[in-house]
This record gives sequence, structure tokens and C-alpha cells, in this order.
Amino acid sequence: MPTFTNPVLPGSHPDPSVCRVGEDFYLVTSSFAYFPGLPLFHSRDLVNWTPLGHVVDRPSQVSLTGLDVSDGLWAATVRHHEGTFYVVVTLARGRQGSTTFLFTAADPAGPWSDPTDLEAEGIDPSLFFDDDGRCWFTACRDAAEPEVTGPGELWMRELDLESLALTGPTHALWYGAMRGAWVEAPHVYKRDGVYYLIAAEGGTEHHHAVTAARSGTVTGPYSTDPRSPLLTHRHRGDAEPIHNVGHADLVDTPAGETWAVVLGVRPLDGTHTLGREVFLVPVEWTPRGPVFAPDAGRVRLSERATAGAVAVAQGDGVVRDEFDGAVLGPEWNSLRGPVDGLVSLESGGGGAVEGGTGEARSEKAGLRIRLSPDALTSTGTPAFLARRQQHVRMRARTRVHLAATAPSQEAGLAVFQNHHQHATLALTADTSGTPQVVLTTVEAGTATRLAAITVTDDEVVLAVDSDESDYTFRVEAGTGATLGSIERSFFSTERAGGFVGVHLGLYGTGGTTTDAAEAHVRWFEYAPGQAGTDG
Repeated sequence: MPTFTNPVLPGSHPDPSVCRVGEDFYLVTSSFAYFPGLPLFHSRDLVNWTPLGHVVDRPSQVSLTGLDVSDGLWAATVRHHEGTFYVVVTLARGRQGSTTFLFTAADPAGPWSDPTDLEAEGIDPSLFFDDDGRCWFTACRDAAEPEVTGPGELWMRELDLESLALTGPTHALWYGAMRGAWVEAPHVYKRDGVYYLIAAEGGTEHHHAVTAARSGTVTGPYSTDPRSPLLTHRHRGDAEPIHNVGHADLVDTPAGETWAVVLGVRPLDGTHTLGREVFLVPVEWTPRGPVFAPDAGRVRLSERATAGAVAVAQGDGVVRDEFDGAVLGPEWNSLRGPVDGLVSLESGGGGAVEGGTGEARSEKAGLRIRLSPDALTSTGTPAFLARRQQHVRMRARTRVHLAATAPSQEAGLAVFQNHHQHATLALTADTSGTPQVVLTTVEAGTATRLAAITVTDDEVVLAVDSDESDYTFRVEAGTGATLGSIERSFFSTERAGGFVGVHLGLYGTGGTTTDAAEAHVRWFEYAPGQAGTDG
């Protein structure tokens, strides 16, 4: 029997939601303060996913300005009904739900509409289309009487599909299976005339769990499934490779199977750096309701393939971006908005010249980064582009040119957990204008210079290797040099807080509103398993 390897979307892809249209599956995940927001993926087998684009790709749709990296767009749900795709999502500020937005599109690849404010409180919104065509909106919020019911409440209201407004009475559905725990992530499904409410409890960390309730009517009341939690790894030991499992969304396949996408993390020695990832779990329906992972009772790293899955592409090859296309690839993100005017692609062509590393290059090829006044520690939009780290063992390399004239001007490679917790390997200059490469950490907003070396050219290859223990930073100039190593846990969610995983980025800072100083990135390479290549 063919198998696939979990997670099916590695790296920081939290809070997955999935729907099917014919033979096609579509999946959306949270994006927080990264832009573009709400990445959308397509698959024909639930295992191999291809990026389609983003729901939020215009700054006019949603303002993320000033937000903490772990605020922003939380826990979207994607659904399809009669030719229209719907995505509902919470915009969070200060770790609280602020606004609930609804987006629509005829094509999941876009364009997506400007948002409609549903004027709904709480977080984790979802939609359910019943057999009669009516649409029901669900979300979670603080309970009115927490001392009686528990802290959280799942609630429902009808969504008018013509006006895209909530209408009619509000129905309190359920307070969870574990009354001392917050209940969230509601999704409603209908099976053989019974409505099933699937939720998450215990928080999105170690005690995360999938729980359930059922009802004969869509608006309830819902009675707790006594088997709850239906899926959790909270009871498993440190040797378990997957933890924090929960936030499930179910989908039926054309072959009649049911599968769930869930989030989970892969910790090492109690900490994780890759963020919450998407795992795929088989589900069976019984008269008692859904049974998750019926053969194992847990999420596995290796799982039987879905019916019809032919090839299982793991995406473990070296990825090298020469920045020679018309647009950046969908894997690249900025913070809180587009970096137009700060980062731009340079068209190829021009005469080939010899670079500082002895590599022939075009003067006009690559990525231009205008040094920004906004540092990576700001809550603005710095000159910063990043992609997710998706493997614990990896090597990232980039070739950067910067003719810095002062120590304040720098550009290079960032290992970015959040704006308060990251490290940079930067090409800069000392006070005399001599090129330097500097390794700096920022923890709790405080910067510490760990190492600095003088280089003979203003163009170098910067690299970082990560493994189960450390991130090691190197400069490939002359005979090469290692500037230092930082323990892996420094970049973990457990140490930094928040909800995101590590992103690997290119940045430039130290400019002014009138200074046109620029860095040039010739290429960027990401190699899983430290399988770096020369260049």
C-alpha cells in the first residue's frame, strides 16, 4: 500500500481548513502579520499541495500596520457553494479577535473580493451550508457565565447570502467537552441527518485536542460526544514525534473516504522552531460519529495514501531563486504589507562581470533592496522578504552586494522568529568604511553583537546551517569563516512566544527617507538536509 509522509505542508502553516469541489481540494491556513495573507493551496489527492495564491494580496483589503507578528489574520475557513468560494477569517489585535471578515471569489486563484465586515465577535469563524441552501456562521467567544458553563462558547447565526450579513437570532451551541478549557475552532458537518460539531479544546499547545458534539437540528442544542477528546497527543510522552494536535477540518473524497487536516508541531527536546504544520489524518464514520486515525489512534509521520494518490512529492530538493522572473514566487512574504519601493526585481541582461566571489554575474540580475529606516524590530513594513523554514536540518545561502559607508547600513540574511526574537548575518562596514560581516541576535527586543569579521570585498555569500542543536552562521569569502552558532531553542515558539515558526529572510536597513543606498541580492538558496551546493 502506498504511503505518504506527514506533514503534508511543512513549516509554519497553522489552522488548516479544507474544502472539495469535484475532483479538486482547496486549503487555506493562517498568515498572521505576514503579507500577502491567507495562502491558498490546491490538490487532487490531499497529499501534494500546490500554491494558488493568497486571499489577501492587496493592502486595501486589510490593514496589518502596527501589528505584532502573531496577531493579524487568524484561523480562516474556506468553503464553496454554488459556484462561489467563501473565506471567513478573524483579524486579531493584541491577541484578541478584532474584526471578522468575509471574502468571496469565483476562482480560488483570485481575484478575491474586498472584505465584508460581518460584525461578529470572537475568533475562529466557520461556515456551514445546509441541504436547504441556508448558510450558518459559527465562531467562538467568551461565555456569558464562565463559572457555570466554562470559559468559551460556540455560537451560531445565519448568514444571508444575498446581503452577506448575519441575520436572525444568535444560538449558543456548546461549551465544550472539558468545561475548564477554552473551546474553539468550530466546524459543522451533516451525516445521515445528524449534525456534528467538531471543535478544539485545551489551547493550541501541548493540551490541544479535537472534541465533538451532535444534534438533530443545526441550531442545537448539541450534546457532548462522550468519547471526547476524539484525537489528541496530550497523553503521549516526549518521544512522540508530533505534539499539539488539533484544529481539525474534515473533507470527503470522490472515492468516499473522509480525511481530516489538523495542525501539529514536531518538537525536539521540548521546543519547536518550524511552527504549526498541516498533518493529514484518516477518518471513519460510525453510528457514534467520526473516528479519527482508526488504525492507530494518533497522527503518524507515515500514513497510508489517499485513494487515487499516485505520486507523493515531498519537496526535499534544493530550491535556488535567481530572482529572474517577472514576479516573486508565492513562497516569499513581507511583514504587514507590500514592500513596493523597497524591494524590487531586477531584469536580467547586461554584461557579465566577475563578482567578489569569483562568480560571473549580470549587473542587472537579482533583487534590489533599498535600505529602509524601519528595522526588523519595528512594527512597520521593513525592507524584508522571507520564506518559511520547513526542515530542521537545512542550509540557507545568499549572495549579497552592499557598498556600505557606515555601520548603520546593513543587508543580509535573517533567521526571523518575530520582531522581538531573531538573528541577522549582515554585510556592513566599520567606521572607516571597510566591509564587515556581523552576526547579531535580538532577544526580547535587545540587540547583541556576537561576532564581526573584516572581509575584502563588498559582495559575499552569507550562509546559515541548522540542525537539531544549533543554527551556525558562516560567510563564504576568501577561505570562509564561521562567525558563531546559536542554540536552536533560541528561535523556538516556547522561548519567543507567539504562534509562528521561523522564516528565513533577506533584508536591508539603515537607510533614511532621503538616502537611496541599496543592496543587491544575486540569488537565494534553500537546501533541506544541509545539502548545500557551491555557487
